[in-house]
Amino acid sequence: MREDGRTLHASTPGEAIVLAKGTRWFVGTVAVLCVILVGSRSPGSPDTGRSRPARDVVANRVMTWNLCNPCKESNVHRAAEIAAFAPQVLGVQEACVRDVEAIRDHLESIHGLVYHVRYGTVLTKRSRCGGTPWNPGAFGQAVLSAAPMTAHVSEEYPEGGSEDRGYMAVTTEVDGRQVRVFNTHLAQRRQESVRAGQAAVLATDIARHERAIVLGDFNAVPEAPELSRLWTLAVDADPGCRPARTAAGTCRATTDWQNKFDYVFLRGMAPGEYRVHPSRFSDHHLFYADLDLA
Repeated sequence: MREDGRTLHASTPGEAIVLAKGTRWFVGTVAVLCVILVGSRSPGSPDTGRSRPARDVVANRVMTWNLCNPCKESNVHRAAEIAAFAPQVLGVQEACVRDVEAIRDHLESIHGLVYHVRYGTVLTKRSRCGGTPWNPGAFGQAVLSAAPMTAHVSEEYPEGGSEDRGYMAVTTEVDGRQVRVFNTHLAQRRQESVRAGQAAVLATDIARHERAIVLGDFNAVPEAPELSRLWTLAVDADPGCRPARTAAGTCRATTDWQNKFDYVFLRGMAPGEYRVHPSRFSDHHLFYADLDLA
């Protein structure tokens, strides 16, 4: 078509053949590009979070990990650390919602691990989680579970200490059995009386359940008096960690400063195999336990 609106015709048969070939080449090229573009948005692409087939988790494995915020660590690396152990249930603390969303996406798109997520946020804080002054990021706890979660509650402790703290709970499946899972982060190290009050609130809720798993960063060593209420209800997955000081030497540290602060408390079930895994992406170690709920 010319600019004056008249149709441009090939003046010779040869020119017609050239034009026809050029048209076919153009149409073919466009078709290939369309296939590439559509393929890049297909359900199997990384952009949709489904780049790999779903991979199985370890059905009886539960894990706790303080992510360390604000530490500006890569969520790709955090996801890789979690994927190496593929727990059925994971409780994370010092967790920004945006980070957990990214970690969950990476677990699915890169590692083929699909998780549901519930949050136990207790404050919005830009210095912790970024965002804008009028929309700062939410901060607190989160639970990721390979099975759906029900009966979700999120509670803020009446007294948080130097920073708001709380706990959350969900009912989900571990090793084919329904179990109540708690996740918490108690007040900082030199706030023993505050932690005692928080532990009492948490223990009251735990005591309502015959079978429970309690994950979290308790900011207290096993023999700390403020944890005494919890020890009457549950045992830690690490058998070397008990309140008696004589056991302190056999208790595996879960922090870079060689203290045991992170726990997998078990109520109504016996501990099985466990592992404490130091990570260069947090000042807390990953701590998981394989449970026998039969």
